[in-house]
Amino acid sequence: MPEIKELVTGLADKHGRTRESLLPILQGIITEERFISDDALTEVARELDISAALVYGTATFYSFLDTKPRGKFVIRICRTITCDMKGKKQIINTLEDLLKIRVGETTKDKNFTLLETNCLGWCHKGPAMLINDDVFTELTEDKITEIIRDYMRNI
Repeated sequence: MPEIKELVTGLADKHGRTRESLLPILQGIITEERFISDDALTEVARELDISAALVYGTATFYSFLDTKPRGKFVIRICRTITCDMKGKKQIINTLEDLLKIRVGETTKDKNFTLLETNCLGWCHKGPAMLINDDVFTELTEDKITEIIRDYMRNI
């Protein structure tokens, strides 16, 4: 926990120790740790002198603030009706077949996590997905296969 304490203290030094600093601090933890542990949630509450319930509620409200470990590459598929109408189900099926996991799971080697998320803002070019910070649009089964194989080659 000393590492988390140092990380949270450093983020609080950078962003401040007010309630408005909560989200930037949580985002900073995600950047460094890839998820927000219970210890980190507790430390943020202590450092900002706010309730643990408020910190936990904020961290679990936002879908991009993961509160459990994820893979090196987090794949987020847009779950809007627009992407659904444009073939999202086939894209998910292809990803599940390629990665040998279901939505909500992480590969055994901890390289990939597959999630559905609310609108990514690319409905006009759906179906869309995000792998970490990289956006992919107008997805097809072939395009997905190529994208995932490229990521696998670069691991």
